[in-house]
Amino acid sequence: MAQRYVEEGLRHDLHPLVHFLDGPSGRRAGLVGRGLDVWEVIATVKDNAGSITLAAEYLGVPTGLVEAAVAYYGEYRHEIDTEIEANELEYERGRAAATAGEKALRA
Repeated sequence: MAQRYVEEGLRHDLHPLVHFLDGPSGRRAGLVGRGLDVWEVIATVKDNAGSITLAAEYLGVPTGLVEAAVAYYGEYRHEIDTEIEANELEYERGRAAATAGEKALRA
């Protein structure tokens, strides 16, 4: 655990607007004071054709926070892409379960 805190502390020193949180999906990078995970911000930037400005407007956060997430992503792309992929898979699993439930209700 000490090693994790050292690594996270070093990351925070380089990216002061990013902190680390525990949650149902495990430990992950988030934006300080906003309740947004870095992966959520990056997914939103990607959904907005790479526009930091549009992503900031959609999320209702200052552009600087989106820029901070993008800077973190630049160094830890694989980690964030893995979180985005896991979220997409979970969404698809949930949609499939909901569809199956709806069909069962009509049967």
